[in-house]
Amino acid sequence: MARWTADAMADQAGRLALVTGANTGIGYEAALQLARKGAQVLLGCRDEQRAKQAIERIQAEAPRGSVEWLPLDLADLASVAAAAAQLRAAHQQLDLLICNAGVMVPPAGRTVDGFELQFGINHLGHFALVLQVLPLLQAATAARVVAVSSGAALFGRMVFDDLNFERRGYQPWAAYGQSKLANLLFIEALARRLKRAGSSVVACAAHPGVTATELQRHSPNMQNMPAWLAMPAPQGALPSLRAATDPGVEPLDYFGPDGLLQMRGYPKRVPWPSGAKQQAIADQLWEQSLRSCDLADPLVMATP
Repeated sequence: MARWTADAMADQAGRLALVTGANTGIGYEAALQLARKGAQVLLGCRDEQRAKQAIERIQAEAPRGSVEWLPLDLADLASVAAAAAQLRAAHQQLDLLICNAGVMVPPAGRTVDGFELQFGINHLGHFALVLQVLPLLQAATAARVVAVSSGAALFGRMVFDDLNFERRGYQPWAAYGQSKLANLLFIEALARRLKRAGSSVVACAAHPGVTATELQRHSPNMQNMPAWLAMPAPQGALPSLRAATDPGVEPLDYFGPDGLLQMRGYPKRVPWPSGAKQQAIADQLWEQSLRSCDLADPLVMATP
């Protein structure tokens, strides 16, 4: 079977895409490729200067598309709400949302709202964003939500009575694994609710394998990995792009590299991790996330 590359992407003219964390790394590369295919791309990130620099580079390389900055700080739920409100005021629909932004094993820290940094940014910020732009996604024809997870989801564990590592003491890798498992559990719960609501929105996921980006700046072990092991960011963005644009994608599809241990290669469908299939845990995360974000449920589960 032929390798899937960005050349295989269908034309994206007329589509509106929001990519979080798009000023650098695989988010930037995903935004660039979408713009090359003619999409209108919103870069959801907090730093205006870095966003403008990214926009200039994308416009120089992909003049066919259009690119704008959407101020968004996923570590601040008020910023997330403001970004969603700005999006709803400016647009009638949203065709594609790639939940890409994240942090990886940083020093212990808290979001503006007091949540452990990785859980707050990687999961809660995106959870709040998706739910608050859901009307725009539902207004589009076959919109997609793509969560960018990680192989670290395989060792993730949800500890609901200590999600913020207050009792256990902060463990950077355990916190990262928890947040990446939460990405997949969120998509599992979202996909079921969308199906029950009769929505055409497709919720799916991807992971980039081992890709060299700024994400590893807090991990000396990752920074010191052999150069041949890590993929460049353009290749690391391909699983997200395939999940976002391949016409055959279905709810709960999961894309990762096709090489050994899914560390590098070209995107293919990979198994959904067993730990992310547990509906009761996904539902518990959904309910707890609603409370944490102080949101009403836009997809209240009907009685089967």
